[in-house]
Amino acid sequence: MSDTKKQTVKVTQVRSPIGRRSDQRETLIGLGLNKMRRTRELEDTPSVRGMIAKVRHLVEVEEAG
Repeated sequence: MSDTKKQTVKVTQVRSPIGRRSDQRETLIGLGLNKMRRTRELEDTPSVRGMIAKVRHLVEVEEAG
């Protein structure tokens, strides 16, 4: 049953959204990030990858599992 384990990515906010476009700020909030150094472990889906790509200059990404 280990094949049903979901792949996840660990996303950490490393830069501030101050001075960025409002859609980038909203994307960070959608990822669950709204403060510096906050980390979330998210399911690795195409939609999450798209959100990460939009704010790639503000976050660090690690493969969590």
